[in-house]
Amino acid sequence: MATNTRSASLLLCLIAIVLHFQLFSLAAAAPSRSNKTRDDGHGGRTLSFTLYQQETINKTAYMVVDGVAGAGVSQTTTPFGTVYVFRDNLTMHADRASPVAGVAEGTSITTSLDGLLSLSMAKITIHHQGHRGSVSILGGTYNIGPSDYPVVGGTGDFAYAVGYVRSSPVNLRGSTVTYKFELQLYWPPYAPYAPTPQ
Repeated sequence: MATNTRSASLLLCLIAIVLHFQLFSLAAAAPSRSNKTRDDGHGGRTLSFTLYQQETINKTAYMVVDGVAGAGVSQTTTPFGTVYVFRDNLTMHADRASPVAGVAEGTSITTSLDGLLSLSMAKITIHHQGHRGSVSILGGTYNIGPSDYPVVGGTGDFAYAVGYVRSSPVNLRGSTVTYKFELQLYWPPYAPYAPTPQ
């Protein structure tokens, strides 16, 4: 009886190992959804590119709730509690006249009394380098330095993507401010098999 139990356990382990290797070999051989991505060597795909957010105060971005304390309103600060909404073009180069490759729309809430920190959420819709879809981000913004936002979801060509977006100020003078968006995206090995809306 003990020999039969050991044999059955050994057989189940061997079957699990064979299925595991077959699953990973299928994931590695799966076709990618886009020819602009590269394989990371572990069955996943990566994509990196840069766009520039062009934000114009009282044209593409507005304060909808005035803050209650702390710093005053400037190009880089808003009072604590300020709610700010935006719908900004994303261009291919820092020059706001360069071709538009997408749009960033979202909101920020000032969370520090010096007016330099905010909690931000945005949907970044992209039509660039043959890719179409959106990524959603949520995280903290440092108005005068780089900020990293985790990607919390995606649609279209970016469905199941994870990674981060780094936003860095390029030009903070004048009524239009420019931020550099560096998108670093990764698709896990299961992504080609996961369901997507049609």
